[in-house]
Formats: sequence, C-alpha cells, structure tokens
Amino acid sequence: MSTDLKFWREKERLKDEIVDCLTAIITTRGCAWNRCYMCSYARESRQVSEKELIEQIDAVFKNKAKVYKIFTSGSFFDDSELPKFVREYVARKFKEVGAEKLIVESRPEFIEEDKLSIFEDINLEVGIGLESADDFIREKCVNKGFKFEDFLIASKKLKSFGFRVKAYLLLKPPFLSEKEAVEDALNSIKKIESIADVVSLNLTNVQKNTLVEKLWYAGLYRPPWLWSAIEVLRKSDLDIICDPVAAGKSRGPHNCYSCDLEVAKAIRNFSLTQDKSYLEVYCECKRKWEVAIELENYSRVPIFF
Repeated sequence: MSTDLKFWREKERLKDEIVDCLTAIITTRGCAWNRCYMCSYARESRQVSEKELIEQIDAVFKNKAKVYKIFTSGSFFDDSELPKFVREYVARKFKEVGAEKLIVESRPEFIEEDKLSIFEDINLEVGIGLESADDFIREKCVNKGFKFEDFLIASKKLKSFGFRVKAYLLLKPPFLSEKEAVEDALNSIKKIESIADVVSLNLTNVQKNTLVEKLWYAGLYRPPWLWSAIEVLRKSDLDIICDPVAAGKSRGPHNCYSCDLEVAKAIRNFSLTQDKSYLEVYCECKRKWEVAIELENYSRVPIFF
C-alpha cells in the first residue's frame, strides 16, 4: 500500500456535539490548477494507480469515526484525481461503517450534478477554496483561477442536493496590508452569509517554493497576526472555524511569539464551541498590532503634492 497516505484524529462539531473525526489526505496526481501564489501542496502529489487509490480508501475506513474528512490537496470531484468508481467506493465504504458526516473539498468547476448524485443519501459537506469574495483580490493576490459567480453556481448545485457548503477564506493573501486583509475577510463573510453553511478562515503560512515565500525572503510579506484572526472571528455572525497552522512560527501566523500558543489554543477552542468568550485573550503585543495595523496602511497611501 502507498506510504504517502496521511491521516490523524481530531475533534469536529456535529450539530451541538463534539465528536471524533478522522482527517485523511489521499495522495493523488494533485490539483489540476496548481497556480495559487501561497500553495505548495503539489509537491506532495504524484501519479498513483487506481489500485493505490482504493488501498488508501480502505486504510482510511479501517479507522472508525463519526466524521470523515477526505481531502486530496486538490479536488475530490476532479475525475483526473479520483475517478468516478473511486468516489462510488468512498460512498459505499462510508455507509458500511455507519458514519454520520463526510467532508470533502473541490474547486467549483468540478462540482456537477451527476457527481453529486452518488452521495444523495449521505450527510455531505463540500469545502470550496473561495479565498475572497472580491474577484480582483482572488485573481490578482491569490491567482485562484475562478470567479465569485463560479462559487455561487457550485453552491447552488450543492444546495439543490441538500448538501452543506463550506467556504474557505484566506486571511492575508500577498499584496494586502494587515488592515486590508481583515476588511476583506469580513466583507467576504457578509457576501456569503446567506450561501455558506460554515466558513473556514485559513491563515496564510509561508510554504516552500511559492510566490509568498519569495516575498517573505525579500522582507515584503509577513504572515498574519493572530490578533487579526481574533478580530475576524469576533466580528463574524456566521458559523466560522479556524485552525492556525504553524502558529507561533516565523513562517506561520504569529503575534509576539510569547502569547502565540495561548492565542492559537483560544482560536481552536472557539472553533469547536463557537463560544466567543474564548476569544477574550490578551497580551501586551495586542497594542503593537493595533498600531501596526494603522501605520502600515498610512505607509501605503500615495501622497500627492
């Protein structure tokens, strides 16, 4: 069996209950787009046989859980990554183990009715990497390769089957100031509040061999402050989750390094419970964030004489 399969256990909210979840990263040929400025997941992809795909699925479902997240670092509904019969096999195995919820991810162009029909009697949630509801930011700062209208069309298809829509939003794409990033995230949440069932706020981290890494090495990019995530979570009225990957590291979202683990833990606790009292954390560096978020914008305003 392929040794590339990665999976781990974590906690996930299911209705009003916190349950056991198995998250698996299935190795596939990788994302068909593979041009986003912050993403290096293609480095973990390779061409795999159909036999290897089935073996990976079997390995995942040998581990019982109420919720399964099955990701490919690409698109679950892309036939070049997962052929139809593999998706059918996933649906069958999911039913056999008696699980309660399946979470997958896909770009919107691969979300089609005939592919969704396989999962009609499954509690399915599909994550779409919208990143921003602003077409200019998504195109120029992320290079995502699709429009907001494409997200709306895909969401409508998912809703027609009674499936849940998860929208991934990216906090602080390259070329945005900290304040612009917070404002974009909040504006995006408002634009999708009647569409998305849940928002996953993803904090940009510096991955290898990406444009973000080149900017970071040149001193032209800083990963988002964890205070910026707190601000977005605190002001959002949507069901919203956040798992700050690489929090407290120079390549990941961070504050002053002293409070990072505490603040990241608060964010994760909030994500599980939606209890905003967890967000009432403080460190002296919060004042530095407040000053920085204003001064950075002043430095970007053109001066005309």
